[in-house]
Amino acid sequence: MGKQIIVKTLILFAMLGYGFASQAQVQVSARTDTDHIRIGEQVKLILSATVPNQGVGNVVFPQLPDSFSHWEVVSRTGLDTSAANGNKVFQQTLVLTSFDSGSWDLPALKFDVLNNGGVTDSAFTDSLRIEVGTVAVDTTKAFKPIKNVRSVPWNFWDYWLYFAIGFSVIIIGIGLLVYFRSRPKKAVVKPTAPAVPPYEVALLALKQLREEKLWQQGDVKQYYTRITDVLRAYFEQQFNIPALEQTSEELLQHIKPVTVLNQQRDRLRDLLTVADLAKFAKLHPTPEEHERALAQAFEIVEWTKPAVEKAKEAEKTNDAGKTEGAGN
Repeated sequence: MGKQIIVKTLILFAMLGYGFASQAQVQVSARTDTDHIRIGEQVKLILSATVPNQGVGNVVFPQLPDSFSHWEVVSRTGLDTSAANGNKVFQQTLVLTSFDSGSWDLPALKFDVLNNGGVTDSAFTDSLRIEVGTVAVDTTKAFKPIKNVRSVPWNFWDYWLYFAIGFSVIIIGIGLLVYFRSRPKKAVVKPTAPAVPPYEVALLALKQLREEKLWQQGDVKQYYTRITDVLRAYFEQQFNIPALEQTSEELLQHIKPVTVLNQQRDRLRDLLTVADLAKFAKLHPTPEEHERALAQAFEIVEWTKPAVEKAKEAEKTNDAGKTEGAGN
């Protein structure tokens, strides 16, 4: 039991001796380049630590905040390293200023001594006192008048960038104007009249659609797409209405100036409504509605075909009636 106490005591004294030895080996200091400044002036605080090349791992410098007890840190340098008398010397310079008049202390600063990656001891500098004085004002002299606002003379080079941008915009605008005016205009291509009248093409397409029996085969969407496409193509060729590029509502608006076509407005609206619901809303019309849609398409084409063609057909019908009567 007594031996254990003796061993522990020896270890404790050894650790204390090592600590004192490390503290004695590391020398730290803090000094300023002046001990008196005026408000707003700057003072340099030089921190240094002398470390032997062997026996001490490293030293951690104190980290001063940007503002502390009447002082502001303006700037700080990195650590400068040099060698002297077999020792390593680390140095850092901080620039301080104060805006409070009086006698202010720079507190003692702590340096940590590192060995094997851990803090083993600390060393402290002495505190420093610096006088911060005010600016002397001579009250015996009269106050000077306030200076008038002075205007700065106009200088072209202060605004050259704005002039350059404006001039460039003008040049680009003139260039675009000249280009568009001098560009050859595209000749308007007039649509050539088809060899077969448009109404005959439409009637033939509707008859072919009826023979294909698409809705009977379950292809309802294609059935109504073909009906509306035939009518739209017919309107474009017969009345110069861009029907293929318009929605149903736009098409109904554009047929108003065409009297003969506008007379079929209600029938066309009913057909387009059912077709849009079948194509886009997946509506399944009844067989009667399928037949009525195709019949409406035939009626629209028959009603709107040119009056000359109607007169020719009427004349043919009359001739056929006369021939049949003469035969009887």
